[in-house]
Order: sequence, then structure tokens, then C-alpha cells
Amino acid sequence: MPMIEVADLRKVYGGRTVVDGVSFSVEAGEIFGILGPNGAGKTTAVECIGGLRQRDGGTITVAGMDPAEEDPALREVLGIQLQESRLPDKMSVTEALSLYASFYPEPHDPAELLERLGLVEQRTTYFAKLSGGQKQRLSVALALIGNPKVAILDELTTGLDPVARREVWELLEDLRGTGVTLLLVSHFMEEAERLCDRVVVIDHGRIIASDTPESLAASVHAEQRMSFLPSGSFDFAILQTLSEVHAVTTAGERVIVTGTDDVASAVIIALHERGISVGRLRVDQPSLDDAFVALTSNDESASDSKGTVIR
Repeated sequence: MPMIEVADLRKVYGGRTVVDGVSFSVEAGEIFGILGPNGAGKTTAVECIGGLRQRDGGTITVAGMDPAEEDPALREVLGIQLQESRLPDKMSVTEALSLYASFYPEPHDPAELLERLGLVEQRTTYFAKLSGGQKQRLSVALALIGNPKVAILDELTTGLDPVARREVWELLEDLRGTGVTLLLVSHFMEEAERLCDRVVVIDHGRIIASDTPESLAASVHAEQRMSFLPSGSFDFAILQTLSEVHAVTTAGERVIVTGTDDVASAVIIALHERGISVGRLRVDQPSLDDAFVALTSNDESASDSKGTVIR
């Protein structure tokens, strides 16, 4: 049985459908990503899954339980981190973790979470005095303090600097190894590519794509782009005559070439034959970011019926 199962989820506000027939399942130990532009319905969907908002249609089970029934047993296996969380202004980081730990029979070690999330120096700091990034890290710690079997993380690294973001990623990768199921809402495509086993892309309340990050990236029909520093000057016509090359431009001393999947090897060979070597080569393949832009820019043609999943 999947750890999370969502079937035909619907939510309506004031006559406007914001979640429209969303269906997916998440296996135990999987990191599952929900991607989409602002206002797509992502947060509303995960709030329904977490039991924080009543759905208007469809079915949901989390660890075999319906979150709408407010079963206390669900709270023992489910941790939730929201985009914005509030605590009393004069509650310290340690007090918050100790309070939340008291709700669970076998909580995580608060000291370890403080260390892993870079909050040791702020352990006695009041909530009101924390920076936005520190509040975000505390929110993640509170979601994980109960040693949940399922954790819902909504924009968990928003406001974090690149170093802190990667530290949180490492923590989640460690959690994957313990069998925790993670439902991750993210705007960072790099985050989804690194962490997620599978993702869905939601736009206008509907799922418009569902696959692994790698498969979605590979489905994009984007040009390959290479850039390099040549060892000497050369006539661009050498490259422009190659069938694999679509365009040649420069950015300072760097030469930028776009073309087919074989453009890099064709360019390197052509220049080598003329005694020109290629330095500081960079080749950019289509990424999940490219797929996201392509999908959300063309969602009307990609999704021709409610709840359609494009694979």
C-alpha cells in the first residue's frame, strides 16, 4: 500500500476551483516532489493531504488513514513544515523543540537537529529575534522532531543561503535512508533534481506532468549549448558550416555554440583539425528547469482534460 494516496482531489474557493482532479501516490521511503508556478494549487493540495484544510472532493490516505478524520494516530506519524509558521515571540528555539518533542512517544534528539540545521548558536534565541532563514530552519526541525514516517515540506529551503540549503538537502538524503517518506513542495529545480525520486508538475490546479526529474528533463526538445575558451583566433565560418551547429556567438572571450545533441563533439573535432584546442569547456544539457518552463508555458495544450497526466 502506498504511504500517500491521492485520488481526484478537489478544492474550491468562492466558486473557483484551485485543485482540480489531482491524483498521485507516494511509496514508502520515496521523496516525491510537487512543482508548479505561484498560485498553481500546490500548497492547497498539501494542506489537504496534511489534514490542515478540508477537501471538497476526492479521497486521501496517509499511512492508511484519512487526514480529514483528524485521527490522533496520524499526528504521531506525520510531520508538516509550512511556508510560514508562527510561534510565540518569546519562545526560544530550545523551548520550541522541547515542547514539540513532548508530543511524541519517541522524538528525535533535539540537539542533533540543532546541529544538523545550524541552529546551535541560536538555541536560546527568542523566535521574534530569529532571521527569516533561521525561522525556516526551525520550522524544518519542528516537522522532523517527532521522527515521522511521513513529512510534508512546503518550500523548506526558501530564505536559506546556498550553504544552509545544501545542509538541509543532506539531512533529507539521510532521512531517505531511514525509510521516511517525504512530500516536497519546491520552487528550486536544482533541489527537485537532486532529491526527488519522482515529481508532478501542477498548473492551474491540474497535474500536467508526472515522471522522474531525469525523464522530464530528457523529454524537452531543447538545443544543446556549449561554451569554451579557444586557444587561438579562428574564423567562425568553420563552425557555422557544420550541420550540428545552429548558432555561434561570443560573451567576452568565450565562444558560445548551440546546436544538436552532437554539437560538442563536432565542434571539438573541427577545431582540433585546425590546431585550435578548447579550454574551460562547459556543455549544458536540457534540465528539469527547462522542462518546467516548457510545461508551464504550454499547459493549455499539454493538458486537454481534467486531471490528465502527461508522461
